[in-house]
Amino acid sequence: MAKAKTSYVCSECGATSPKWVGKCPHCGAWNTLSEQLEAPVTAHRFAPLASVSPVQFIADIDAREFPREPTGIGEFDRVLGGGLVDGAVVLIGGDPGIGKSTLLLQALVALSSRSSVLYVTGEESAQQVALRARRLELATANVKLLAEIRLEAILAALGEHSPRVAVIDSIQTLYSSSLTAAPGSVSQVRECAAQLTRMAKQTGITIILIGHVTKDGTLAGPRVLEHIVDTVLYFEGDTHSSFRLVRAFKNRFGAVNELGVFAMTDRGLRGVSNPSALFLSQHAQNVPGSCVMATQEGTRPLLVEIQALVDSAHVPNPRRLTVGLEGNRLAMLLAVLNRHAGVATFDQDVFVNAVGGVKITEPAADLAVMLSIMSSLGNRPLPKGLVAFGEVGLAGEIRPAPRGQERLREAAKLGFGMALVPRANAPRQPIEGLEIIAVDRIDEAMAKMRELA
Repeated sequence: MAKAKTSYVCSECGATSPKWVGKCPHCGAWNTLSEQLEAPVTAHRFAPLASVSPVQFIADIDAREFPREPTGIGEFDRVLGGGLVDGAVVLIGGDPGIGKSTLLLQALVALSSRSSVLYVTGEESAQQVALRARRLELATANVKLLAEIRLEAILAALGEHSPRVAVIDSIQTLYSSSLTAAPGSVSQVRECAAQLTRMAKQTGITIILIGHVTKDGTLAGPRVLEHIVDTVLYFEGDTHSSFRLVRAFKNRFGAVNELGVFAMTDRGLRGVSNPSALFLSQHAQNVPGSCVMATQEGTRPLLVEIQALVDSAHVPNPRRLTVGLEGNRLAMLLAVLNRHAGVATFDQDVFVNAVGGVKITEPAADLAVMLSIMSSLGNRPLPKGLVAFGEVGLAGEIRPAPRGQERLREAAKLGFGMALVPRANAPRQPIEGLEIIAVDRIDEAMAKMRELA
């Protein structure tokens, strides 16, 4: 009997190696190679349905806009770019228990009134899904359910019933009979995702895949999984909080970095119409170390409160800690404050937090972070009703942020009366109820705030 051949596959990039090594030679990740049995070489599994596509000129192709199918959940449609597209494959990931299955079951119920839908569960039994639907009081009379983890059986069910939308919960539980690896391994996840994507493109079925995440919050399995699908969504937020954020990191049919905000209730997830209220703390009076910034998430402006706490350090190396913001950028901003604004924090612990669990990645948060640090260090609150945004450079200049007019209009709509902005973002026409303070440099901004405080 021939000896079974084994290979080692990297869980980060999906590359194979004939022997185990500590560091992947392709992506450089450590301790990511896992052993798997190689399947015997047979006729290629894609060969029976493969066809030769004719070579065409791009100008001769009839390119039309993709029709979209709204899910009935406004915040979910916003993240998707307006709704689901026929033949698209959507991958959604998040921490266990954060609400992925609940949201998609609600979406299928809303779609079932006008389209054929199928829910494939590999993690729960049919009875468990039915109990959850009953607990949420969902009208599931038109929702078809399949409890199966074998890929071939799922593909056969998709071909027989031809649903408009199908949900796979989850991709890590499926396995293909053509491979000997266990469900959840790199080869199984890659094979199942490729076969389901091929099915979606050939038949026009919209397939939504639920994926597990690793301990550092990224989608489990090979990174090639994110390249195969059309849209990648991430659930964010603390499982102990009632608020959930769904963010798009890849979308071939819409804008990326869109944000959907949900509240978890006893009837499932509900969209939040005014998400800025979630990220603003309610203080009875102005407090030091707090500054509201206007950020932009996709096409939506949001107001987020930035809080800073500056305290005397009791160790030789002061601590620098951020929550919801980039830690390395905080060290750079502290150096700019010292050099160009005369605010020294070399002997202080600095803690910065974005309220509400939101993660801010854009550099337009620089000005608000520096104002909150100055306010906490001097123990003097900033002027009431102030909102700020702007990127700060190493030379101390304040650079403009994109879509400044939309940020200012959102601030005025929520009752803010003063805005500290880069001079390039100053509106040409005055905004009713909003006083604009335009500045060019960080020392000028600090001087203005000292005058008004």
